[in-house]
Amino acid sequence: MNVRDALLARKSVRAFLDMPVEREAIDRILDAARHAPSGANTQPWQVAMVTGRKKQDIEEKMEAAFRSGKRGQADYQYYPVEWKPPYKDRRRACGLQLYSALDIKREDKDRQADQWAANYRAFDAPVALFFFMDKGLATGSFMDFGMFLQSLMLAAVEEGLATCPQAALGEYPEIVKQELDYPQESILICGMALGYEDEHAVVNSYRTPREDVHTFTRFFDDTDDKVESR
Repeated sequence: MNVRDALLARKSVRAFLDMPVEREAIDRILDAARHAPSGANTQPWQVAMVTGRKKQDIEEKMEAAFRSGKRGQADYQYYPVEWKPPYKDRRRACGLQLYSALDIKREDKDRQADQWAANYRAFDAPVALFFFMDKGLATGSFMDFGMFLQSLMLAAVEEGLATCPQAALGEYPEIVKQELDYPQESILICGMALGYEDEHAVVNSYRTPREDVHTFTRFFDDTDDKVESR
């Protein structure tokens, strides 16, 4: 599989088959992703691969916290405090696609809560990955981490595996760190569901749209009529 095909094939999957992932496949994915670039070769990523009973323990505690009304508090501000266009519109459209696919009505708060709770179970994928970095690192390391995560997801596509990167799995960092014996002062970046896609699940049937290249790119070259000669 070439890189372009992998980029187009990757999507966020929210329903997985009850099928274990071979440890060798996970090793190959991580071995490929470790070649992602990072500033000054700092390689800030730390990864916890969690399956089985330990995964279940973490997920049960996070879901219980959510259902009790305890609001999660991530280690850093992921989303803006105030949403503005066009990001507000894209966010709303993304949520509408999900709820429309599942036929969850706006007034059905119970089903909405159940669907959100599925985030804390990593959508019942057989593998949950948690990503940490040292607190002393700065904003550039978040950029490095993004490149690592994308590399990991593309490598997973090549293995025939599906993923869903999840900010929600980072909303209760104290639970995750305690269960996995990571320092409380470390930064939990996010989590990721990993497994084999359930291709018959309706929640996996839609794709979120992407903006056209010309909506986010300005071309400054001699062929662009907008560039004036000096």
